[in-house]
Formats: sequence, structure tokens, C-alpha cells
Amino acid sequence: MTDFVPSTVRTVAKADDSRYRRRIASLTTKHAKERALAWPLSRGLGLSLLVPISIDTDALGTFTGEIPREGAPGEVARRKARLGMEATRLPLGLASEGSFGPHPLMPFLPSDFELLVFLDDEEGFTVSEQIVTSETNYAQARCVDPPAALAFAAQAHFPSHSLIVRPAACPDPALIRKDVRHYAALLLAVRQAIEESPEKCALLETDMRAYANPTRMRLIRRLGARLARRLRTHCPACHCPGFGKVGAEPGLPCVNCGEPTEMTLWEIFGCPRCGTTRRYPRADGSIAAQAQYCPACNP
Repeated sequence: MTDFVPSTVRTVAKADDSRYRRRIASLTTKHAKERALAWPLSRGLGLSLLVPISIDTDALGTFTGEIPREGAPGEVARRKARLGMEATRLPLGLASEGSFGPHPLMPFLPSDFELLVFLDDEEGFTVSEQIVTSETNYAQARCVDPPAALAFAAQAHFPSHSLIVRPAACPDPALIRKDVRHYAALLLAVRQAIEESPEKCALLETDMRAYANPTRMRLIRRLGARLARRLRTHCPACHCPGFGKVGAEPGLPCVNCGEPTEMTLWEIFGCPRCGTTRRYPRADGSIAAQAQYCPACNP
């Protein structure tokens, strides 16, 4: 049964007390995610990262679709982490996955879903942190001439963020130009794509690989900080690290009529090893929902 424990009872160990201090974890990445994760994990846990360079994570799926990703993001991330742990022979491993598309609550906005998983074979658990945000430059466009391509590039934060160019209606993966990050290269790639396309049109899209996308790198760093905090939080029952949010319970009352809404009333925290759960008030301190979210006041 889920127990209620006041938020003041929650304890978070200091980085100096972390069981991961002076330890090394494998980080499976081909796209330089260590640049985003090394600092928050070192500062928050004292944990160092080792990247196995022999693993080609593109074999598990590419953003441009030449190799489809098989499985949900969590499954792929765990598979990545396990490959790195096997390659480095380390009992600790990390990996992340990103997915892009319409925002689940605001479909008219593009969104970035980022997931970071951590495996600890010594303690026998896996934890993950995730975020869904509209803070992304994710976009695509069809361009029939260089001026249209330049207009799209400006909206996509080019040249600090790289672009991908390919000919429309031409599935040949050899004609995809990735990591386009200079104006001269962009104009050349667009002209070539237009010539190669049966429709005389270039397809432009944002390059969402981590090293080519500073906005995504910032989100991965934010997840690293969340993971560090979670791994410093121990289970109140078995003292395993990784005690953190695993769900939510709706029922926040309407500020107008007092009826329960679908908005979160309680946050459910759980242990990744023994399954102990605790129920806490919302982290933002809200005690009532606005009437616009109430099915009775706003049917």
C-alpha cells in the first residue's frame, strides 16, 4: 500500500556521501553526449564516465531513417547501456534516447522527448529520468530554391544548429547530406538536392544528433542533473539509491467548486529495487486547480 510521508522527511545525500564517488560508469554514445553528462554526474555524484568507442549506436536506429529504431525508447536506451557495460566490463552504465514529434498536450507544437537510463548491476536496479518539452528546434521544410532554404535555416537556429538536406522523392540514403553547418555548404547541398530530386525540391530538416544540436545538449545536461539528484536519494526501506518519482495520482480539487480534477494531487515515489512507494504532495506546492481544468466548471 502506498504510504503518505511529508516532503520534509525526504532526504538527499550530499555528493561527498554518494556511493558512486570515484566510480566509473560506461556511457554508450556516438554523438558526444559525454559533453552534456560529464559535469552534472561528476559534480552531483563524483561519478566519471567512460565512452566505449567501438560501439556504433547508429546500428540501433538513425534519425534520418536509413536504419529504423526497433522498440520503445526505454528498451533501446537499456540495450545501448548494456552494450557499453559489456564492452567496458563495468557494472555501471548509462545511455539516452531522444524522440521528436508533436507535443502530447499541445499537438501544434513540436516536442523533444528525452530519456536517460542508469543501470547498476551491483545493487541490481535500473532507473530512468525523462522530460517532454517544446524547447526544441525540431522542424522540416520543402524548399524549391536557395532563398526558401535560407529562411528555414534562420528559424532552425542555423548555423549553431546543423541541418540535414536530401532530395525530395528520392529514397537513396547515399544522397542524404548530414551535419550541414556552414552557409556555403548549405547552399551547395540544396542546389544538388534540387537537381537530384524528381520533384526538383530539397527536403531540409534539423539535425537532431546531440553533438549537432546545442538545444538538445542542454536538455540532456538537465536530465543528468536530475539523475544525479535521484541517485543521491535513498529508499527509506532498503536504502537503495535511486528512490524517485514513478507516477502520479490525480484529484487536485478545483479552486472554484472543489470537485476533483485530472490534475496531479499526489506524486508517487518508489524504490527501483524493493518496490517500496511513498506518496508526497505536489512538488510545486499547488493545492487547487484553475476552473479551466475542471470537468464540472468547464465541461
